[in-house]
Amino acid sequence: MNTSPSQHPIVAITGASSGIGRAIAHRLAQAGYHLALAARRQEKLQTLKATLSPLPVDVLTQPVDLRQETEILDWFAAIEARWGRLDVLINNAGLGYQAPLISGDTAAWRETLEVNVLALCICTREAIRLMQTLNQDRGHIVHIGSLSGHRVPGGGVYSASKFAVRALTEGLRQELRVAHSNIRISAVSPGYVETEFAAKYHRSDQKAQEVYSRFPVLQPDDIANAVAYVLAQPDHVQIHDLLVRPTQQVS
Repeated sequence: MNTSPSQHPIVAITGASSGIGRAIAHRLAQAGYHLALAARRQEKLQTLKATLSPLPVDVLTQPVDLRQETEILDWFAAIEARWGRLDVLINNAGLGYQAPLISGDTAAWRETLEVNVLALCICTREAIRLMQTLNQDRGHIVHIGSLSGHRVPGGGVYSASKFAVRALTEGLRQELRVAHSNIRISAVSPGYVETEFAAKYHRSDQKAQEVYSRFPVLQPDDIANAVAYVLAQPDHVQIHDLLVRPTQQVS
């Protein structure tokens, strides 16, 4: 992200309280970004903010339930009021449940689609609005996708949500080119990353341990480094979708 030497770029990160989002926050704070951090768990956001306090960056934390559009809009309003611009949005928040199509719970499907797809669309729209009106039509959107958006290993609704993210990445790229915009869109699609995801997906800490102990899996810092790489490219370079697998992951 190219900005004036005297200007800290502003990044908004969803799902920032743990896992990949937390790692991205640390990585970009070290690179000099001011941070707008959103997640449902306010106490974890405050803990994260405290760990970032030694760094010379400004941090805005706000509890946001991404299933509630009004809370998303309030977050972007707070960003605009705080800094008057937005340079980067990281659509990191995502979840899934083991809820098969033939027997799954409708509430689990709805939450997966609302958070992984609809909230991502709303956040993207609001970020672009700020970038177009306040940044002279410059900025970068990064979706955290998944290899499950490139193949279906099981969990049809979760995979469907990540296929949607993949389609939305390309769809937005086309829209931005038609509009002759300088805003860039990228995705980073990880394989197995050791986070809270598997425990929530399987609703079992034991099952999560089994998933993550089969071979050395990715760590959140690995994905944060990938995001930093995407953002570091010069203005004429746009990374479209960066697939990141553990070396021993088969598919």
